[in-house]
Amino acid sequence: MVQTLRKPEIIEMARREGKVTVDMLVDHFGVTPQTIRRDLTELAESGQLERVHGGAILPSTTMNIGYIERQELNQPSKVDIARECVRHIPNDCSLFLNIGTTTEAVASELRRHTGLLVVTNNLNIANKLAHESSLEVVVTGGDLRRADGGLVGAVARETVSRFRFDFAIIGCSALHPGGDILDFDTREVGVSQAIISRSDKVFLAADNSKFDRKAPIKIAGLPEIDVFVTDKIPPTEFSDACKGNDTQVIVAKNR
Repeated sequence: MVQTLRKPEIIEMARREGKVTVDMLVDHFGVTPQTIRRDLTELAESGQLERVHGGAILPSTTMNIGYIERQELNQPSKVDIARECVRHIPNDCSLFLNIGTTTEAVASELRRHTGLLVVTNNLNIANKLAHESSLEVVVTGGDLRRADGGLVGAVARETVSRFRFDFAIIGCSALHPGGDILDFDTREVGVSQAIISRSDKVFLAADNSKFDRKAPIKIAGLPEIDVFVTDKIPPTEFSDACKGNDTQVIVAKNR
């Protein structure tokens, strides 16, 4: 395939997958690593992609990738992370799950629990748990974000403020090496901050791809996170920041 035809497909793959790697592109196109690296360099120089170790990502720091693409991205890892998270959640407690495809995976793994009060601002989670008679489910209300079923804004924050949660499991869109937890929507970030402030123990559930992405709005820092559950050992700087802030890191096992 000639270079002019590869480049649009590379960009589309980055949009769909969140990241492209040299190895995956070599396998896909049947060309040499040197050819792919040259393509990525040229796409980065034109501002269409941003080079990262081993590949490239979309350069935008202001817009998230689509919900369907997020659902498919690293799905097996999200299931592993979800299973690890629920191991630490006892029966008969209160729990908040926020917006995100990883927290949706957590909801799917909670079906064996009993006596839980699950509060969420994610309609997809509410639908997953709607028929679980052993769980009580509360939906916050708020402004509906139709793209992903999220409920955001002042009404959602106000609902959160009426509760005190034993646990919260939150997701995010990106992780900064220095320890900042990031997202794209100011309205969603405000709700996430309220969740953290009203929870006794906060779990951050995020796969390793979040280290390759950027987002403009800070949700919180590591001092506000008790446990970070992920699928691979984090980069050294982030691991050191976790140690410095007494944030426990749990790497989920592949099951």
